[in-house]
Amino acid sequence: MTGGLLGLRSGSYGSLQHLQNGAFHPQPQFVVRKPSKMLPSGSREKERLLPYLFRFLSRRRVGMLILVGFAFLVFLSGFSTVSKDAPESNSVSITQHIHHINPYDNGESDQDLPFFLPRIEVKHKDNVDYIPSTVTESGENNAHHPLLPPHTSAVAAVIGYTPPLHHPCENFAFPPPPPPDRKRIGPRPCPVCYLPVEQAIASIPSSSSPSPLLKQLNYVHEENPIKNEPHGGSEFGGYPSLKQRNDSFDIKESMTVHCGFVTGSKPGHHTGFDIDEADLKELEQPHEVIVASAIFGNYDIIQQPRNVSEAARKNVPFYMFIDEETEAYMRNSSVLDSSKRVGLWRIILVHNIPYADARRNGKIPKLLLHRIFPNVRFSIWIDGKLQLLVDPYQVLERFLWRQNASLAISRHYRRFDVFEEAEANKAAGKYDNVSIDYQIEFYKNEGLTPYSEAKLPITSDVPEGCVIVKEHIPITNLFTCLWFNEVDRFTSRDQLSFAIVRDKIMSQVDWNISMFLDCERRNFVYQAYHRDLLEHMAPPPPVVHPPPRDVVIPGNRRGAVIPENVAGRTPARKNPPKRGRGERRSGSRRHRKVGPGFRDNNSI
Repeated sequence: MTGGLLGLRSGSYGSLQHLQNGAFHPQPQFVVRKPSKMLPSGSREKERLLPYLFRFLSRRRVGMLILVGFAFLVFLSGFSTVSKDAPESNSVSITQHIHHINPYDNGESDQDLPFFLPRIEVKHKDNVDYIPSTVTESGENNAHHPLLPPHTSAVAAVIGYTPPLHHPCENFAFPPPPPPDRKRIGPRPCPVCYLPVEQAIASIPSSSSPSPLLKQLNYVHEENPIKNEPHGGSEFGGYPSLKQRNDSFDIKESMTVHCGFVTGSKPGHHTGFDIDEADLKELEQPHEVIVASAIFGNYDIIQQPRNVSEAARKNVPFYMFIDEETEAYMRNSSVLDSSKRVGLWRIILVHNIPYADARRNGKIPKLLLHRIFPNVRFSIWIDGKLQLLVDPYQVLERFLWRQNASLAISRHYRRFDVFEEAEANKAAGKYDNVSIDYQIEFYKNEGLTPYSEAKLPITSDVPEGCVIVKEHIPITNLFTCLWFNEVDRFTSRDQLSFAIVRDKIMSQVDWNISMFLDCERRNFVYQAYHRDLLEHMAPPPPVVHPPPRDVVIPGNRRGAVIPENVAGRTPARKNPPKRGRGERRSGSRRHRKVGPGFRDNNSI
């Protein structure tokens, strides 16, 4: 196995790739030994030629030949190891292609990686994840998601999306990582191959993805929900009991589950998280694609999207949900006016927010967009601190349609185990330790285990949930509903509840979530600081340029005052007259004594 990993690493950085391409040619190695008296005459003549050959090659060349021969033997052993391991199973290739270390993570150690992951930078190609879809005679789409077993292909494929036989990005590969930079530590973005906007728009699937087993999803409506259990959630969530929670994971063709907005006639109308009637009518309009975000508690500074095409500006609305506190700040700072627009963002004001925690309020639009936008097909959610840097159509094509996925989210840049994520949250003071411990212990009793090789092809249990790319179909809507119910019942740290909900649904139906690299996420969104951090940062010192002073130059007959920037210029000198051989220039530099405190300007 060691030889196989060594060869794979060479593919990334070229150390052994030169050997494969024939840059080094092994030469026969000669060993000089004493001639034996028992050798026949022909052998003695050959032995006499060896000293001359040794002189011709010299010691350095012999040493190089020995090294080249040794390297060639190492290469052959590694090649044979890979050949032996290839037919056994696909688990090694899955591990190498999916579980590779992020080479663009500068300053982070790999000590937290599991024991079975290769600690190398593996060359990653988009065509590993890209599998063209083809339709059989029976009409079944046999393209399958790269993280799914082959038998789940008909369920996971996006119907109506037929990529070209030769995708423009199929030969794309990560370039070598940038050199370490002490001034810039932590994770970095990595290159991503996007289609041009016109081709991305042409790639929109003509029909919706299939929803495995679940065909109709309904939501609980109750005017006066009653709390019967100590950890039953909130009034906004309807206080679902533990039995109702467990029944919601029993996937059927038609289901009714809790999914927020329990009271009132429709989401946003007397439900908590109330929205003005004029805005509700706009949110009910049909759209192919939307982009949504939220800022509650005046927690972030609104970020304007960049590199948005004219087609997206015309057809893709950008919605920003804010509460009354954020609205007051934006109006006082003249950011928001009566148009309800800030750049590309259409501002949606929310009244009667149900939670005291602004972060928990932000989970409502983040996870329940399908309830707020009942007639939307695709959505991109980004947290309020993020700035979108790539056109929405290009993001959808790269991370959803090209992957034959219905929901995509990035992995955490470092952690992939829920138990480690819980300890990190406690150490950083993200939530009170008692509530985190209660939630993790509850999940342990339900069967949640630390991440291990047994979970392959699942690549991580911890998402970086600030970006969610989603197609609104029953199975994805069910997932985000049940994910929200966990956030409502336990802590607001959605990274802790992601895996338990996903695993429970996957145990019932053939469905999965595409989890892409965090460095790829950082390619299309820029992560800014929260407002409180920005306010505590010391502003950079202002650059002060002193005004030019007026000086009087000695020797000026009229005593004119000349600005210093003009007076400081050295006047042009005329060529001195030629001197004879015996004349010596007065004040010559070779006879001038320089004091210890004097420094000639020319030496600077």
